[in-house]
Parts: sequence; C-alpha cells; structure tokens
Amino acid sequence: MSSKRSRVLRACVCLAALLLALGSAGLLAAAGSPRVQALLGLAMAGLAGWGWRALARLQWQAAAPPAGPALLLQQQQQELQQRLLLLEGELEHVPVALFRCGAGQPRALNARARRLLAPGGAQEPAQLLQELAEARGESGRELLQIATERGLERWLLAGSAMTLQGEPVRLLALLPLESALEAETLRAWRQLVHVLTHEIMNSLTPIASLARSAQELQSDAERAQDLTLALDTVARRAEALARFVADYRRVSDWPEPRPEPVELQALFARLQQLVGESWRARGGQARFEVEPATLTLMADPGQLEQALINLIKNAAEATAELARPSLQLQARLTRGGRLTISVRDNGPGVPQGLEQQIFMPFFSARSQAGGGAAAGIGLAVVRNLVHGMGGTVRYVKQPAGGACFVLSF
Repeated sequence: MSSKRSRVLRACVCLAALLLALGSAGLLAAAGSPRVQALLGLAMAGLAGWGWRALARLQWQAAAPPAGPALLLQQQQQELQQRLLLLEGELEHVPVALFRCGAGQPRALNARARRLLAPGGAQEPAQLLQELAEARGESGRELLQIATERGLERWLLAGSAMTLQGEPVRLLALLPLESALEAETLRAWRQLVHVLTHEIMNSLTPIASLARSAQELQSDAERAQDLTLALDTVARRAEALARFVADYRRVSDWPEPRPEPVELQALFARLQQLVGESWRARGGQARFEVEPATLTLMADPGQLEQALINLIKNAAEATAELARPSLQLQARLTRGGRLTISVRDNGPGVPQGLEQQIFMPFFSARSQAGGGAAAGIGLAVVRNLVHGMGGTVRYVKQPAGGACFVLSF
C-alpha cells in the first residue's frame, strides 16, 4: 500500500514540474498580453503549491519507518490483549459461578465462584469441589443442593466439555435458584389452595344447606317431593366433588415412567391413524412429520402418547369453530442437539397474559375467555408426564397466530 502511494506522489511531483515548465513557456509567448500572463501566473502558483505538498508527503513517507510484519504483529497483539482484558472484566462480574475443571482440582474463574468457596459461602468447599470434579463433562444440566450458612440452597449446574491447548477441560456454571424457586413454589401453592378451596366450597356449601333443609322436611309428609329434590341435589354435588378429587389424582398421581426406545415415525403413524380421519371430516388436515425418519427417543411410550393425545385434543377444541382446521406435529433435532416435538394448530391461540397459567391444574384459558366450562387438567397432565420423562414443555407464541406447544428432550 505504501509503495503504491509513493509512486502516485512521485507522479504528482513530475506532473507539477512539467506543467510549470509549460507555464513558463506560455508566459514568454504571451509577453504582449498582461491579462493572459496574470491568469497563467495564478495557475502556475496553484501548480507549484500542489507539487510542493506532494513532494513534502513523499519526503515524510520516505523518512517514516516501514510498517513491516513485526509492527503488524505488535498491533494485533495489543488488540488481542485489549479484548482479553475486556472479556476477563465481563466474566469477573457475571452473576454465575464459573469453574474450570481439568486434570487437577476445579478452579474458580470469577468473583461469584470465589465467594461461594470463601467463608460465608459453602459450608464444605472441599465437598463442593469434589462434586464439581465428578460432574458430567458433556453439555447438560443438573440440580445441586449446596449447604451454606443460610441453609440448604439449590443451584443449577450446566457443563460443557472442550479442548484447550490439546487438553480436555470442562467449563461448569452454577446458577443460584433458591430464591426464584421459593417464590415460584409459594405462588403455585397459593394458586393450588385457591383452586382447591373454591371447588370444595362450591360443593360443601349447598350440601350443608340442603342437609339442614332435609332434616326439617322429614317431619312434613306433604313436602316429600322437596325432600327428594334436596337429597338428589346433595347426591349430585357429592358426585361432583368426587369427580374433582379423581381429576386431582389424575394430575398428581401418575406411575413412574419406564423409558425405552420409542420410534417416533411409528408413534406418529399411530396418532395419524387415530385422529387423522376426524380432522379430514371437519374439512381440515392433520400433518405428522419426523425429520429424519429414523428419530428415536428414550421415553415411556404410553405416557408420551398420552401427552401428545392431550395436546391434539386441545388443538381440536381450539379449532372447533373453524371451517378449515389445521394440525401439525413435527419431530426434529435442533441445532443444539436436542430433540423437539412441536404441536401446532391454527386456532386463536392462548389469550395474552395467560401463557404462564395454562399449565396450572384446573385452569382453563377457554373458561377465562368465556368459552364455556372446562376441566383444565389436560396441560397439567402433559407437563407432569413430560417432566417425569426428563423433558420440558413450553408454549410458543406464533407470529402468524395459532397455538404451538414444544416438547424438548
């Protein structure tokens, strides 16, 4: 680049000298015309200044030290050092405890990790380091319980294996969860107690009232019909309360899953045979896709099928009033290596603000939106089943509308 600039500057100096020479000849030729001589003089003065600046730049460039490979390497090293300092500063203040596990003992990488090992942090730092050393090195997550001076706390451990300078190492991150889990647990208990008391009181209040009325009607033979009606109402409310308890047991009392390899292509074929005809009869379509077709998942086949049937049933109810309902089940591997199963429909979707409540037992988005009574246990059962098999289920808002539930394993 510098040699090219030098050639350009030398060419500019030569051109200025040539034009000045031509201008001098023009001054001699226009001796009888003062006006022409004045114009040529001004032009020559401009040329002289231009040539002088080009010559000065050429001299400065010749005197400057050449920017060789050593200088470029030095500049790159300085830039790299600045980036490393910036990265170290960011890692130092990350609110996650970072550890590096290699051939020896795990080493704390930031201030949060050092505070966890210092007095006032973990009560048994050596035991914590031993647990970290034995933690799995591949990508994954597990829940650790760490005894601190504040009590037993839960932390989420995430690990990633890599190779640095030819040696295998593991980068581990510990995220504190106790405060967030306590707040979420209290909120869930409040919601559950609210639902239980509401449903139980809805049945017990009329039962108690009608029982007192029945006692009064026993002595009045003329009101035997009223007595029969009162006892019938008591019986129906008792049956409703029994159904509620049975539904609660369905949500909370599922058997332990028995994982085995599940061929998703065969599972989807069974589901399509089960529900495909009903969707076509309504003027719609149900698509089932597995990419690649050889995808296999370690899960309880019966519980996984039950979870997907519940989601398909919800999609059918959400699209009941549509002329062309659409259902799509897709199983694929994501870029992170996780297997996901998505269930989409073209219904109205979950109302705004209810996304976090739809998985709560006995909560129904359709009832909240004025769509009639619903048991509200389908999604709670789905989450319970999927979580028992080591997966997660989330509601994903679709830009084009409709509902989408994603199961990740």
